[in-house]
Amino acid sequence: MPGTHAQGPTVPAPALRLPDHRDLYFGGAWCTPVSGRYATLTSPGDGANLGLVAEAGAADAEAAIAAARAAFPGWRATPPLERARLLRRIAEILRAHAGELAMIDAADCGNPVREMMSDAMIAAAGMDFFAGLVTEMKGASIPMGPGVVNFSVREPLGVVAKIIPFNHPLMFCAMRSAAPLAAGNTVIVKPPEQSPLSALRFAELIEGILPPGVFNVLPGGREAGAMLAGHRDVAKVALIGSVPTGRAVMRAAAETVKPVMLELGGKNALIAFPDMDVDKVAAGVVAGMNFTWNGQSCGSTSRAFLHADIHDAVLERVKARCEALRPGLPTEMATEVGAIVSAAQHARIMAYIEAAMAEGARLVCGGKPPSDPHLAKGNYIEPTVFADVTPGMRIAAEEIFGPVLSVFRWSDEAEMLAQVNAVEYGLTCSIWTRDLAAAHRTAAAVEVGYVWVNSTSRHFLGAPFGGYKQSGIGREEGIEELLAYTQEKNIHITFEP
Repeated sequence: MPGTHAQGPTVPAPALRLPDHRDLYFGGAWCTPVSGRYATLTSPGDGANLGLVAEAGAADAEAAIAAARAAFPGWRATPPLERARLLRRIAEILRAHAGELAMIDAADCGNPVREMMSDAMIAAAGMDFFAGLVTEMKGASIPMGPGVVNFSVREPLGVVAKIIPFNHPLMFCAMRSAAPLAAGNTVIVKPPEQSPLSALRFAELIEGILPPGVFNVLPGGREAGAMLAGHRDVAKVALIGSVPTGRAVMRAAAETVKPVMLELGGKNALIAFPDMDVDKVAAGVVAGMNFTWNGQSCGSTSRAFLHADIHDAVLERVKARCEALRPGLPTEMATEVGAIVSAAQHARIMAYIEAAMAEGARLVCGGKPPSDPHLAKGNYIEPTVFADVTPGMRIAAEEIFGPVLSVFRWSDEAEMLAQVNAVEYGLTCSIWTRDLAAAHRTAAAVEVGYVWVNSTSRHFLGAPFGGYKQSGIGREEGIEELLAYTQEKNIHITFEP
């Protein structure tokens, strides 16, 4: 396997080009925060100082909302195909600057630069996808008889707030803005506190393409987020984040009865049947955990349910694959496993590992920071696997958002499915079997919104992504996302005789 310092690709990493502007961007201008507050950013990979970034407060959020509200009538009136043309220009910029934006995310959030380049290309594809759907925001006509026409039209909502997480900052900033912009809404993005720099650089790169106030970036913390969620002039708020944060956003949105779109946490299962090739299952288990970004993904299959007949053989291969994955500096092209986003998150994950051992789970591999001295100043944890996990353990039920895999042994299908569905989450599930009947039966039984059979982790534009239960509200990545940023109006016309 490629190593961080000895082997691997020789392609040089892109140069780190941080944004020139560190202030708030709204109304087509860079604005200093009213409070004068700035936070210091630290790279999770090596502890380097990445400089200051503005912290928006309530007054700044109020001003940004006013700017977005003022821009809405003009953007709404812009013909859909013209909106699409501008989004395609933005997609071209994303592709042209993919390496630069990836390097910013690698330094700022800790994910490997090689993977972050894919994020930029995915964001560009999302822009193109929703640009191509602008003519599909259709209403319907309803037959009413002679002398009457009844039809519906779809109209944009207004100002949309997007609150995004630290694991894919650029991709979520750009791609999750595409649908509301295509529909004719104006957008305010609140980037993650831990990693806001790629959103600011993105704003710099597309400055002047969209009319002032159509796209805005408001770095800040809870104060800014609460104002966006509860403000009367914000028509909809969308969050990608934790369940507790989702509940707080819903409470704030309820004050003004605004709709929400929530992509929240997951404690996702991978289910392997005994008829499946053990090497393929092991590869799927490791891929599904998203160890590349340290399991910091809501869709990670962090619970592996392995049938007793193949449990030991798969676990042996999972251990070997995980031990071959060595964390490295996120800004190096050879790196396969990056850094934990912050020291606080690192400590939280280590506390889960210690609790698992105290509760009797068997540590198969990992469970500690790597010994590589090059990584001593960063936030790293080796890919970690626990076996003999039981449903009562914390690691069996709680979302860790770290590189920690829980492995369960099963023999009774009904009991296994009960354990799979026992958690409060319901985002994804990965099923491994050659038996078509078992695949369909299990896909129908699991209480999740997104199922893979004999694969894992992949998303597909046009296929709706979202969760059941506490994993969220709404669907993204398909036409459903576009329509969710519109509202339907019915028009009834009676003709004069």
